[in-house]
Amino acid sequence: MSNHQATHNEKAIRKVVSSSVIGATIEWYDFFLYGVVAGIVFNKLYFPAGDPLISTLLAYATFAVGFVTRPLGGVIFGHFGDKIGRKSMLVMTLMIMGIATFLIGLVPTYEQIGIAAPILLLVLRIFQGIGLGGEWGGAVLMAYEYAPKERRGFYASLPQVGLAIGLCLASGVVGLLSYSLTDEQFLSWGWRVAFILSAGMVFVGTYIRLHVKETPEFTKVKETNAETKIPFMDMIKRYPGNVLKGMGARYIDGVFFNIFGVFSITYLTQTIKISRTDALIGVMAAAIVMIFFIPFFGHLSDKVGRTRVYFWGSLITAFSAFPAFWLMMNNPENVTVLWLSIVIPFGILYASVYGPEAALFCELFDASVRYTGISFVYQFSGIFASGITPMIATALLKAGNGDPWQVCMYVAFAGIVSALCAAAIGRSKPVEGVVPARA
Repeated sequence: MSNHQATHNEKAIRKVVSSSVIGATIEWYDFFLYGVVAGIVFNKLYFPAGDPLISTLLAYATFAVGFVTRPLGGVIFGHFGDKIGRKSMLVMTLMIMGIATFLIGLVPTYEQIGIAAPILLLVLRIFQGIGLGGEWGGAVLMAYEYAPKERRGFYASLPQVGLAIGLCLASGVVGLLSYSLTDEQFLSWGWRVAFILSAGMVFVGTYIRLHVKETPEFTKVKETNAETKIPFMDMIKRYPGNVLKGMGARYIDGVFFNIFGVFSITYLTQTIKISRTDALIGVMAAAIVMIFFIPFFGHLSDKVGRTRVYFWGSLITAFSAFPAFWLMMNNPENVTVLWLSIVIPFGILYASVYGPEAALFCELFDASVRYTGISFVYQFSGIFASGITPMIATALLKAGNGDPWQVCMYVAFAGIVSALCAAAIGRSKPVEGVVPARA
């Protein structure tokens, strides 16, 4: 390869990765903004009940709906992404998510329009789930399929940084509004500003995505007529074992993220009794640290092996929940220690799973069904790994009379399952290249 070609390829990769990171950031900001405010705003304004536990569970139930509909988005956009192309699907998913998030900021409260309020919230959350369901797979694929084979772990991890930046923005914006406004102002209109801001970000993200080219691997699929009529059915027929192993490996990712990124905010404010702003700062700080460690572990997976990093990352990450919650329980007055109990396990250790995950899943499928495959694995498993985790954790905390050890055992179980599945993936050969669909 000439120097000119190498420079051109490097520029193309940077452009694609930038568009993937920016788009993924916007999508994750929109999606997790809902989770950040679910337990501190929606439980009061949209699900009023005599028991705070019931209202919080109802708010988290609508949060979970977004995860239930994500597989639908994954299958729909994965299907057309494997038949038409990755790029066009990414533009559509960004617009769906952005419009839904913007409209959530305009929904009247239960007091204003009654039962229609939570229903509208639920419908918009469904569209958020559909949008993100198609987004993740496409953003990851654009980076993975453009990258040199020896650096795919690193490049595929870069769109994953969008999750950390999106969470940082979501918790940061809500934290800033919470700090700047009185409780009355924040509950009345302040929280809505965070959702309405999404409109401007989506405009920028859409413009950038319209100016990238299709991936070389999918272009080869089209040139060789290797696309399949129904990618989902072909994926199930040819890769049933990989689908199951991928979903099992994903378990710790979804559980751990939602314990520390969503449930911990409610736990710290309602059980430990620290301020809402301090809790949000802790999550935001963890997200900032995570931005740097996700690509580090993606790069490490290129050097020592993806399944090895994922196996040990799953176990170490999961069992870090025990010391983390012990520190929270025993240092309620020490905000610095409380922040460290989130930053170390969530910002550093969790990245050892989330960094190599994208490339790990991409290697489970060939290019003709890869969009469908990784989207289904990631999004369908998210129903059990992510969507219901805040509700399970809330119920386990209640059963433990405020002690979090049952929650920690739940996290440890998820880590063991994921480690075993990662080991099983390691015993099989990665799938590469373009495999023509069978008749």
